[in-house]
Parts: sequence; structure tokens; C-alpha cells
Amino acid sequence: MPITPATAPDRSPNGAADAILLELVDEDGVTIGTAEKLTAHQPPGQLHRAFSVFLFDEQGRLLIQRRALGKYHSPGVWSNTCCGHPYPGEAPFAAAARRTFEELGVSPSLLAEAGTVRYNHPDPASGLVEQEYNHLFVGMVQAPLRPDPEEVGETAFVTPAELSERHAKDTFSSWFMTVLDAARPAVRELTGPSADW
Repeated sequence: MPITPATAPDRSPNGAADAILLELVDEDGVTIGTAEKLTAHQPPGQLHRAFSVFLFDEQGRLLIQRRALGKYHSPGVWSNTCCGHPYPGEAPFAAAARRTFEELGVSPSLLAEAGTVRYNHPDPASGLVEQEYNHLFVGMVQAPLRPDPEEVGETAFVTPAELSERHAKDTFSSWFMTVLDAARPAVRELTGPSADW
């Protein structure tokens, strides 16, 4: 797969821009077609496949990122380690690993499936809608980060208490708490009771 910024159109061999396509799914997560990325996010939104990644360091702290200001959707807000959409036909696990490397310049040392969650989150700031069937992944990161500034404005490793503090004062993505809460059982299994997730 080519490394492609989430907001950039793919380029065909003749130099023309190709639309980025997402997989449309039914309520059971079965693929039923494709739609252009921005179209799928226009109100009321089309249900599509997505993924969310939660990576932790060896102290059990969660890696969060502030999305770059140039992002078309939810720019400048804090969110989970990485999130995005598989290419049509791409396995969610492969997409999660690919985008984590593209955005943060690091490959997870461990990555495991953590279930799925379906949600519908309108974003008042952009007017777009997150109508997603989201595949969740948890894992570990042990290498130094090399974030792509076009994707990531800032990163931080946080404890649960630090996340609560930050969540009370900073703006987070509309989907953040939904995906975190859905991933919590797997997060607790990964980090152990002492991490307090």
C-alpha cells in the first residue's frame, strides 16, 4: 500500500487525483459498497468501516495525539493514538498498523484486536458526521515517535488521572470517549490493574 496522507487524494499514473474511497457497511459490519471519503461524512453520514488504535508505554500511559490544524475533519483536537479508515478490501488490522506508522513514524511492538463499536457522532464545528462501524485495537509502543506534522500537531503520554484533567480543559474528538469506553476491557487486560484504566 502506498503511504497516503488521510486528506490527500491518491494519484493515478497519469497524475489525475483519484478519490479516497471508504468501505460502506451494514449494521453487522458486512461490506455493502464504497463511497468517497468526504461524501460518506456529509450529513446524515453513511455507515462506513473505521478503526481506532490505543497504544500504551511500559508504564501503562496512553499515547494521545492532537490532530494537525490542517486536517479537514476535527483539526486541532485531541484524540486517541491513531484512527482512520481501511482502504476498500484492506483488513482493519493492517490499516491500523499502516496508519500508526504513517502518522506517528512508529510501528506498535504489540497490536491486538479489542472489539468493535458502532456510533453516530455529528461534529458541530465542521458540520460532518462520524457514522462509523469502528474496529478497536490496543497495543504497546516502545520506539521513539516521529510524528508527521501534516497529521499530528502534538503527542502526549497520559495516565488516567492526567487524561481526565486534560479532557476537562481541552477539546477532544467527538468519538474519543465512545471508542475509549468500548476499548476499556481490552485496555485493562493489557495494562493490568495498577494502571487504573
